[in-house]
Formats: sequence, structure tokens, C-alpha cells
Amino acid sequence: MKDNSVVNKSVGIWIRVSTEDQAKGESPEHHEERARSYAKSRGWQVKEMYNLAGQSGKAVMQHPEAKRMMADIKRGHVTGLVFSKLARLSRNRRELEDFSEFFKKHDADLISLSEAIDTSTAGGRMFFHLLGVFAQWEREEITERVNASVLVRAKLGKSINGKAPYGYQWKERKLIIVPEEAAIRRKAYELFVQHRRKGHVAQHLNTAGYRTRDGSIWRDTTILRILQESSAKGVYFFNRVVGNGWNSQPKPESEWGKVECDPIVSEALWNQANQIMEEQLKSWKKPGKSPVHLFSGLAHCSCGHKMYVKANNPKYFCRNCRNKIPIADLENIVRDELKVFFGQPERIAGHLQEADRNLAEKGALLDAHQHEIQKVRDEMKRTHQLYIQEQITSQGFGDFYKPAEARLNQLVAELPKLEAEVDFLKINKLSVDDVLHEANALYDRWPKLPVPDKRKIVETLIEKITIGDGEIDIMFSHLPSSEELCKSQLKLIPKCR
Repeated sequence: MKDNSVVNKSVGIWIRVSTEDQAKGESPEHHEERARSYAKSRGWQVKEMYNLAGQSGKAVMQHPEAKRMMADIKRGHVTGLVFSKLARLSRNRRELEDFSEFFKKHDADLISLSEAIDTSTAGGRMFFHLLGVFAQWEREEITERVNASVLVRAKLGKSINGKAPYGYQWKERKLIIVPEEAAIRRKAYELFVQHRRKGHVAQHLNTAGYRTRDGSIWRDTTILRILQESSAKGVYFFNRVVGNGWNSQPKPESEWGKVECDPIVSEALWNQANQIMEEQLKSWKKPGKSPVHLFSGLAHCSCGHKMYVKANNPKYFCRNCRNKIPIADLENIVRDELKVFFGQPERIAGHLQEADRNLAEKGALLDAHQHEIQKVRDEMKRTHQLYIQEQITSQGFGDFYKPAEARLNQLVAELPKLEAEVDFLKINKLSVDDVLHEANALYDRWPKLPVPDKRKIVETLIEKITIGDGEIDIMFSHLPSSEELCKSQLKLIPKCR
């Protein structure tokens, strides 16, 4: 099987947006940016652009751009063609089959982002043929949204008043998830855990064109509020304080009301974000530099203290009880355990379920983003109508229209990047056998991997390493968005003192 992820793979981008499609708001620039973002995520080099903007999809193989593309494939100038979806390549079933045979003959790949098809695999070739039957008719991509609301009604005899927390709405005394807000709130947790700064989260959301429920820009304080509020992990507390603002006072916990709701993030992710905030509050220090050693911040002594590596000393060392273990020994043990961790098919199945959940969450964020674009466009249209009807002045029109236009530009610029992220996850869905194969390959390549790459793997998979007198306990996490943590106990090893 060809390795479709080879860095520096040369690809071309195929753009075909008919005049009718452009009238519906689909621009060639948007499709190009989506394809370029995907190619960049793969480490591929974009060599050519084949622009058939305005061309009908009934017959394209005789178009000069199509002939140029096929000549480039034939001479090996490009070895893959990236396009947004099959209907953009051609709506003619016969032509799609001809394209497929041509690319197969010249050992090149067809990559359809929306359908997650990659003809470098047997499955991709099969799906390409099957979906080609339907490509004569224009299809709209359908995203299934399952927003199950399993809620335990509050039985405290007290009314539930006030504004619903961000990501939810009150409906018949129940908290129901608002998909558009929930996707943005989930993104805030992921960004904060990654960068550990509320200001960075606010800046990222604002730059992407997102706004709070009332249309304001995000600030540190609003980020803090949505991260700390517990509804995101599935439980909302109310009636907790008396008074407002600085004069508010906490009530006894016995008087609190509680409503269970569908979680927006896993409890593990919520705990991780709030633990970071708690540590920052205690120290009042900015996060330090990136760790130099592979297990810095993860290695703990069984006495409860962290273990460090002294200068010019090849061991992790506990300052409290003087427990220690050689750096090389700990790395070899973790390497062996990673192979064991990935070597159980039933465990891998759990990982893949989490990967599916990650894909669903990214899809929800993309839906929310597209919803925000439409909402801003509707607001701009209403403002324009008011101006035409002379209900607002020229100055008033500018005051409302220009900020909305700037925000729309931010949202539109961010959209192809989000689409590329979803494309990447869809096309990279793995099977159990794939993961087992990659686990063995990782074990073999581990000694030659750069330390930064090893660190990324370790941070993704390991929550904590506890080093005791003759034994080591590694706490794994499935994936960053996993709801559960599983522990794996290593075999006893010789004492390391």
C-alpha cells in the first residue's frame, strides 16, 4: 500500500465551481483555501492549481485545464489531486470512472475531502466507484446531530431562575445544549489546556470571529467564568449566592439546587482545566518554559512530591525522600508499556470510539461556525434594509454595518481551516489493525525520535507516572477528550535507590 502521508508529496488542487454555485455563495477562493489547509496538515507540497471556475460538471475531461492536469499526472509532476467533493471533480459517472482508471494507471491518488475518499487504499477506490453513481446529481452533505437530553429534574422545590450558562438554554425547567455555543465552549477548554492562558483563549476566539451570547468580544473574565462553571461536565448548581457583584455571599451548600444536564466536555478535561487554574491561582506565576526532560511534570515520587533531573545528573530525583531512577531506565520502561498499552484490541476499540467523538466535536464546531456566518450575514442584510427604508442614517448604518462586515471577514477566513481539520480527521480514521501496526512501528522508531516528538506522545497518552520503591505506576488517558482514565501497573523492577 502506498504511503499517502509522505512529506513533500506533490499534489494539485482542482477547483470547479459553476456560475450557479458561485451565485449561491460558493467561491473558488474558499475551495482553494480548504484544499491548501488540508495539504499543509499532511505535509504535502502544492505544485499546481487547476481552475475550472464557471465550468459545468456534465463534461470536463476535454477542458484545457483537465488536459493539463492529466498531462502533469502522466509525467509524474504531481502524484495526487485534492478537491472538495466528487461533484466538483465531475457530475458525469462515466468521466469519474475514467478519472479513476487514469489515476490508478499512473499510480496517483484522488483525494475527495467531503466524502473522505483516498484512492491510495482499496476501500477508497471502492467508495469512489460507488459514490460516483450518485455524483450525477448534486448532493448536499448531511451532518447527523444527536443532542440527547437526559436530565434529572431538580426536586428541591425551588424555582430555577436566571440566565442559562453558556452552551445551554432553559426549556421546561431543563438545561438543553445549544450546539453552536457548546462547540465554542468546548474549544475554549481545549485551547486553555493547551496554552494555559485565558488571554490566549479569548484572543483566539475573537480572531476567529466568535462572540459571546450578547455579541461582545471575549475577555479573560468571561473565559474564566465558562471554564469554572460546572455545567460543562454535566451538573449545574444554582441558588449558591445571595446578593450581587462584590456584595454577594456564598450560601450553605445545603441550600444549593442542582440540575444534571448533558456534558459539553469530559469530566477529565474539565478537571484538567480547573486544576491548572487552581495551580496558577496559588502560585501567581506565569507558566514556565517547556520541559527539557521527557517526563518533566509527569514523574512523581510515591511520597507525593514531584521528581526532577539535576544538572549533569542522569537520574530523576525526589528532593523529599531522595528516591531516584535513571533517565534511561524510566524511558525504556515507558516505551515497553506504551507497546503493551496499545497491544490490546479491546482497548484500541475504546480509543477509536473516542476518536469518533473527537470527529463529532470538530464537526459540531464547524456547524457552529457556519451558523455564525449565516447569522452575521442576516444581521447585515437587516441593517441594509433599514438603511434603504431610511429608518437609520448613513452614520448609523456605518456604525452597525462595518463591525459586522469585519467580523464576517474573520469568520470566512477561519472556515477553510476548520473544514480542513474535519477533513483530516475523517480521512485519518483508523481500524484496530492499523493502530496495532502503528504501535509496533512506534516501538521500533522510538529510539530515533526527537525529544519534542516523544514529549508530544507522552503528554497525549500519559497523565502521571508514580515511582515507588521497586515499582512504577503509569496512569494513562485514552485521548485528550476521553471521559475516563485507565491505569496500568508495570511489573516490579529492581530497586532504584
